[in-house]
Order: sequence, then C-alpha cells, then structure tokens
Amino acid sequence: MMNAETMIAHAEVAAAAPAAPVVLEVNGLSARYGKVEALHGAALKLRAGQIVTVIGPNGAGKSTLLNAIMGALPVNGTASGRVLYQGHDLSSLEVEERVARGLSLVPEKRELFATMSVEDNLQLGAYKRHRNRERDYLDQLDSVFSLFPRLKERRKQEAGTLSGGERQMLAVGRALMAKPQVLMLDEPSLGLAPLITKEILGIISALRDTGVATLLVEQNARAALQVADYGYVLEMGELVKEGPADALAADKQIVESYLGLARK
Repeated sequence: MMNAETMIAHAEVAAAAPAAPVVLEVNGLSARYGKVEALHGAALKLRAGQIVTVIGPNGAGKSTLLNAIMGALPVNGTASGRVLYQGHDLSSLEVEERVARGLSLVPEKRELFATMSVEDNLQLGAYKRHRNRERDYLDQLDSVFSLFPRLKERRKQEAGTLSGGERQMLAVGRALMAKPQVLMLDEPSLGLAPLITKEILGIISALRDTGVATLLVEQNARAALQVADYGYVLEMGELVKEGPADALAADKQIVESYLGLARK
C-alpha cells in the first residue's frame, strides 16, 4: 500500500498533468429548417479520449446539433457558426470531407445495408480510406471485432438478420472503420432493452482507451451521465447548462427534469 507521502505525490502529478487536447470545438452554431430555428448559438468542446453527452427533452434539437456539426442537415436545413476540428474550421466542408478529416456520425436510424454481410458492412465503413489508397485501410477490423466479439461470430451473416443490439454494434463498428478521432452517436440505445443498452454504453466507455473522442446524444439521460465525463443540457435549441457529468447527475433540477424515470 502507498504511504501518505506517496499518495500526495501521485495526486500532485495527476493535478499537474496537462489536459488532453481539444479535438472538436463548436462556436455559435445555429441551424434552421426553412424559417424555423432549431438550434441557436450552441458552443461546446470535446477533448481526445473524452465522452461528452448532450441531454434534453425530445424536440430540443439534439439530433440537429449532431447533423449540423457533421454538415448533414436535410435539404431545407441551413447552418451558421463555426465547427473547428483540431483547430481547423470545417464549416464550409461537405460531409465527405469532414469524414475524411476524422469525424464520424452514427445516425439514429443506423442505416445499415440489410442484405449485405456484417463484414461487408464493416468494410464499407473504410471505403473512403480505400478510395484514398491507404494500403492498411482495413487495419481497424481486428479492433472492431475485439470490441464487438458478437460481430466476429456473425461476420458472414446478413445485417438485416441481426438483433437490435447487434445492429447498433455494427453501426458503431462501421463508423470506427473510418478511423475517426471524433465519434458522434445519435440515440444509440433507441429501441433496445435495458441490459443491451448497458452493454452498448459499456463498449462506448471503453473507447476512451483508444483516444477517440465521443459526443453522445442519448435518450436515457441517467445512463448517459453515468458513462460521460462532461455534459450539456439542450432545451428548445439552446444549451442552457453544462458541467462535469457527475455534477449534472446530482443537480436537483436535472434530476427532477430528466432523471426521475429511467427513460425520458
């Protein structure tokens, strides 16, 4: 066991350790669908290896926030503000260019190719790396199978025959094949049983060790705050509160608004 002096020394080293670098910074991000403003002046930061969650009621603009960061708003949607990735402004770039830089989004509907095998879906996640003639474009496959052993067992199975939890695993795994530095997840527990939700969020937590930064929009606010390092509260298109996830989970107003039930 460590003595008191050793414990103090360790604490001082930890306190002096520099914070992980900011990989994603959003400033003044707003989005409209026609004349309707769905997001107003959002600002947030995400550091390497950090899990940040955004919670809030249905219709608050959480999915809009992710799509605006990704440059993936619908045809009638427009965005303004700045999206900085590793200090570079991505605001004028198309979705494909943002993916190439290191951003990846797993949408709420997962959007898998149902008649293709698990392995083929994963390989499609690395397509842009293949198109860029990266010789090792499938180098993430073993890591994905390590995170999701069930996908390895079902690698030849059609994606459409997987369970809901397995499809979510495949959607996350496919995104990781692009070797992102920022992974954005839109409602990964949607439609899943509590035990499967716990498993999925446990795997997301393990992504810290890879250095991937995760921005998590999750309908289960309690579970999201348990797995996250930092959180933001989005209401009616505006970020109204932020702080360490454990502090938000203990905040009386947050508890009364979002944590009274297991699912919001």
